[in-house]
Amino acid sequence: MKRILLNAVLAFAVATIPLAGYGAEKDAISQAEKTEKDRPSILETKAIAEEGFIYGLPIVMNYAVMYEYAVDKNSGQFKAPFNQIHNEARVFTYKDTAIITPNSDTPYSLMWMDLRAEPLVLSVPAVDKKRYYSVMLTDGNTFNYGYIGRRATGNDAGDYLVVGPNWKGETPAGIKQVFRSTTDFSLAAYRTQLIDPEDMPNVEKVQAGYKAQPLSAYLKQPATPAAPAIDFPKIDKDMVKTNFFEYLDFALQFAPAGPEEEAIRAKLASIGIGPGKKFNFKDLSLEHKAAILLAMKEGDSKIEKYLEAGQKDINGWKVGSLFGDRAFYNGDWLKRAAAAKGGIYGNDAVEAMYPLTKTLANGDVLDGSQHKYTLTFAKDQFPPVNAFWSVTMYDGKTQFLIKNPINRYLINSPMLPGMKKNADGSLTLYIQKDSPDKDKESNWLPAPDGPIYLVMRLYWPKTEPPSILPPGEGTWQPPGIQQVN
Repeated sequence: MKRILLNAVLAFAVATIPLAGYGAEKDAISQAEKTEKDRPSILETKAIAEEGFIYGLPIVMNYAVMYEYAVDKNSGQFKAPFNQIHNEARVFTYKDTAIITPNSDTPYSLMWMDLRAEPLVLSVPAVDKKRYYSVMLTDGNTFNYGYIGRRATGNDAGDYLVVGPNWKGETPAGIKQVFRSTTDFSLAAYRTQLIDPEDMPNVEKVQAGYKAQPLSAYLKQPATPAAPAIDFPKIDKDMVKTNFFEYLDFALQFAPAGPEEEAIRAKLASIGIGPGKKFNFKDLSLEHKAAILLAMKEGDSKIEKYLEAGQKDINGWKVGSLFGDRAFYNGDWLKRAAAAKGGIYGNDAVEAMYPLTKTLANGDVLDGSQHKYTLTFAKDQFPPVNAFWSVTMYDGKTQFLIKNPINRYLINSPMLPGMKKNADGSLTLYIQKDSPDKDKESNWLPAPDGPIYLVMRLYWPKTEPPSILPPGEGTWQPPGIQQVN
């Protein structure tokens, strides 16, 4: 989701409230529990909306990405219709703005799945055992409910079944594993390792082997009748300012509640939000509008604080595990919201770890307009992984990749043969907006002219010492950034 869109969600000035208010007779919150004696007060409404914003932020962010990628063909970010794989024979650049903190390590293949009519069979080819690849299955709740790939299932060819929340069929012969989404719409995100720029043709060959088909086609049976057409509501930076809960309202109809959601769903229903309801911000009283906007602002503040304090600080890097399945979150909506805001669609810790930083070890904010920095990995202290690692530069304001004169957005382990090591075998990266001189450019990670946001990616981290696992407690620690001027 575009960072500007998220920022718009958080533009909470009461000045955005239309002065021409509506009466209580049209107020969705007042009407929601009309038969109940104890309607939510303004303060109760605010508390519910705050909790609902935290609960719903990942769901709305996911909807925004799905809308841009699979619904709106004119979005500028459109990839493919539902149930069709879109292969990107490239890595992401500064021009890619639909998802914050995008991965530029691995070319992506993406498929948004509509699982309402019937399951889909995902087929993968045999992949060279030296090449890392993964297929991350993420649903509309942003739960990572399954993996296919080198770590999870190996590099042999295979067929896998992805089913919706209400499917009750039997597993067909030939299917290696069944994965169940908690929502009707879901994302399959394929990551295929690119060794170097000359390796792209080999990546394309792997991508050509990724296939998807309805279960009926796999079984050579007549096609299942199509699910009803849906009028997906348009979402953009202006509409989301006040319509956040309307988007949540819409998305929840495709997401049957789990046991841990019953309490928050009941609270949301008390203010007119949920399946079968029709929340409309513009019809609220001025008092309820103000309560909703303030609740969203305070909810966002809690998410920001969690991102700062909910992970362990190691040499200025935030190290922790924010991504997982339904059981992983177990109703911790604040952790889920922090994960989405920190970088939606991240991997489980066993698949990848994401140390991130905006500061020095002493807490000083990294700023490319003011200072130059270095990051040094000691000899034999490089990130311990089974696959590969990277350090990616983002704009500290937007969390997007930055335009730079050498078109370099990251430094990763496959680049090591072309980089200069120090006499003692250590490796120093130069983090600054201007070139550190030609003889050091191989080790230069261009920085923005302003706040810096750095993210390490450790793909398939090792479990034996030294290891970054368990998250925040491992024997390997990321080295601190050093300011040099």
